Amino acid sequence: MEKILYAKPVIDNEIEVLKKKCLELNSKGVHPSLKVILVGEDAGSVIYTRNKKRFCEKIGADCEIVKLDEQVSENDFLEIVANYNNDSQVHGILIQLPLPASLSHIDTTNLVRPEKDVDGFHFYNVAKLFAGNKGDKELIPCTPKGIVTMCRHYGIELEGKKVAIVGRSIIVGKPLSLLLTNHNATVTLAHSRTANLKEITRDADIIITAIGNPKMFGKEYFRNDQSQIVLDVGISSMPEGGIAGDCDFHQIKDQLKAITPVPKGIGPMTIFSVAQNLLQASENSL
Repeated sequence: MEKILYAKPVIDNEIEVLKKKCLELNSKGVHPSLKVILVGEDAGSVIYTRNKKRFCEKIGADCEIVKLDEQVSENDFLEIVANYNNDSQVHGILIQLPLPASLSHIDTTNLVRPEKDVDGFHFYNVAKLFAGNKGDKELIPCTPKGIVTMCRHYGIELEGKKVAIVGRSIIVGKPLSLLLTNHNATVTLAHSRTANLKEITRDADIIITAIGNPKMFGKEYFRNDQSQIVLDVGISSMPEGGIAGDCDFHQIKDQLKAITPVPKGIGPMTIFSVAQNLLQASENSL
């Protein structure tokens, strides 16, 4: 196994599968179409939505970034979402977060119909994880889905392994704990209030950090026997410039079996999973 687990080899290996699936859908009269609703000009959101559009178009799918003014009214915003929900030619809808302050009170979790929910956040889709599904045919949250895809590519066995997930968000930690349990891993879901966190991470075979606290995890959180695998989901801007993950990459990498970098690790896998979900939603529409 490679020491540094980059996303690019995974995506390069899988992208032809997505292109082929898109062509097959085209032959059946289905042209996968994604609407990404972007409100305002948040710099990170602009970059993220642009990357989603670029990747979708790379596999042959349509992706439109629906740019709305930051001052858009709540009624207009909800009407736009409803119109796409009711448009049979639109197979996927993604509401880019964060929303501006004027719309931040809206719970977007169930705003998009479950069959078009390429983010995988709708309660109906999350419930499939509770039912034991592994996400092969379901629209499940993208970061957990991308993590499993990466593990499969690099031959990281999940069944029977002790996995420590640090972070309990509804976007990553909670759905990931269900998904990995469905893959027969033994999962500990830890968080900022966990009292014995270092003991938990040192005992685990696989550690997944998703808390957004840059370089929090130093060498004291891991064994020094090159037996553990770390998947770093966190990404934070640094005061001195640049970005960092939850782990102190350069301090810990030599004592681990493998680790994902930040950037170029889990982040691109999330965008890849959006495209996977879009094609699955398109196929389900037949």
